[in-house]
Amino acid sequence: MGEQHFGIDVSVVDRIAADIAEARAMGVEVAVVIGGGNIFRGVAVASKGGDRVTGDHMGMLATVINSLALRTSLVKLGVEAVVLSAIAMPELCESFSQRQATAYMNAGKVVIFAGGTGNPFFTTDSAAALRAAEIGADALFKGTQVDGVYSADPKTDPNATRYERISHADVITKGLSIMDTAAIALARENNIPIIVYSIHEQGGFGEILRGGGRCTVVADH
Repeated sequence: MGEQHFGIDVSVVDRIAADIAEARAMGVEVAVVIGGGNIFRGVAVASKGGDRVTGDHMGMLATVINSLALRTSLVKLGVEAVVLSAIAMPELCESFSQRQATAYMNAGKVVIFAGGTGNPFFTTDSAAALRAAEIGADALFKGTQVDGVYSADPKTDPNATRYERISHADVITKGLSIMDTAAIALARENNIPIIVYSIHEQGGFGEILRGGGRCTVVADH
């Protein structure tokens, strides 16, 4: 969304694509799950008395739009990328299967997972944890609005404490809202560390992959 109030800022998508391209150049295999909140939020419909299931389906469609935008930006940079959707829409992209995702990653392509989990009542956070488990990811990177996990929202609470490292269990018990509980629990069960970092820092992804950067590591060990 960038500085806009709605929709897609292509310059922001290009910057994120450049970060992914940098990681690929380092030899890192990358798969991406994208939310759809810049276009539509299903919970907003439900909060106004609408049907949550229909709202979530609309949100899933928004993630497909974002996924196609990211693929376009990656291809511009010469990075091979493919969109796999949890909801079948063969005219736009391929349908998700774990086998196909693994095959594309083995072929060196960036795989973009669209459509969330394909089910209502699950966030794209849960989709990210699920897909990370399915492809056997070494880590789950959560690119977000802040540079790590805080005890409270640092934008509204000046006394918020930032964690360098915290366990999955502590995130859940302390009620830290960096990802929803289902996603944290799924990552924990599959021993997948979560690295929380700011999506706004150009080159931040690669910096963390090189062992630097600013982030919070969520891991039990």
